[in-house]
Amino acid sequence: MTALRWGILATGGIAHAFASDLRVAGRTLAAVGSRRIEAAQEFAAQHGIPRAHGSYEELVNDPDVDIVYIATPHSHHLEGAVLALEHGKHVLIEKPLTLDADEAVAIRDIAAARGLLAMEAMWTRYLPHMVRLRELLEAGAIGEIRALSADHTQSLPTDPAHRLNALELGGGALLDLGVYPVSFAWDILGAPAEIRAVGRLGETGADTEAAISMTHASGAVSSLLTSSRAAGANVAQIVGTAGRVEIDSVWYTPTSFRVYGTDGSVREDYRGEVAGRGMQFQALHAEAAIAEGRADSTLLPLEESVAIMGTLDEIRSQLGVRYPRG
Repeated sequence: MTALRWGILATGGIAHAFASDLRVAGRTLAAVGSRRIEAAQEFAAQHGIPRAHGSYEELVNDPDVDIVYIATPHSHHLEGAVLALEHGKHVLIEKPLTLDADEAVAIRDIAAARGLLAMEAMWTRYLPHMVRLRELLEAGAIGEIRALSADHTQSLPTDPAHRLNALELGGGALLDLGVYPVSFAWDILGAPAEIRAVGRLGETGADTEAAISMTHASGAVSSLLTSSRAAGANVAQIVGTAGRVEIDSVWYTPTSFRVYGTDGSVREDYRGEVAGRGMQFQALHAEAAIAEGRADSTLLPLEESVAIMGTLDEIRSQLGVRYPRG
């Protein structure tokens, strides 16, 4: 498989993490773009990237870039993705895909019209322990799944101007943290049939806590928790009629899990080793899809990402969170 040439759009913390893991995997980092040439040059020097661009337009016009990783705040994912797609570049878009479902549909339609890959960078989906977990569940290791629980809770900055608390940037625990357990529930149980959410809003109107209960088509239930003001265990559990799976902290990063039988015996004790943070697996999946002539992911199809944004919209509506643009 010929490695694609990656461009990175924006130079924040998540972009640094992604670039580091691309280097771990030996992928080709061709260029980086920022609204400030100084930021792009500093980023390029740190990660050994040959070209630094002082605008996003210059980045997407770079003929040596095949695919662009969109690393801007949630509120600017649509803008960056559309810009890259319109210039013939595939895109890997940091989670959540967009600010709301309408924006996600816009990306889907543009990508489809141009025959380009647009994929949400929900990196947890592609981690080795999640790949193994799906294999076990599909083989019936714990029988019929009846319940799932997961939390993503952190103690993050409370500054009202911080992007996590700024409504105009899509701030709030739900889109930054809660998207992980919501996407996990979708992955294991499929689309929710019913959604109930309660929570707390901070001083800016952004959500700081949310407790989410969902039922799914099979009758299984999911219980999800997120907070940006308090750090919890960050573990996950899947309960079935023939056993259960307990995923260790931090469940949405490379970690371990155990499969238990109904008698409490350990049927599998999974412990994997991953170089770096593990963000390279989503990039490798994107490259493989393109090499195989596919314009979509098999692990997280774009249509599913669009539907997950619809679930997040419903949760946000129940919480009473209103973004200026949606």
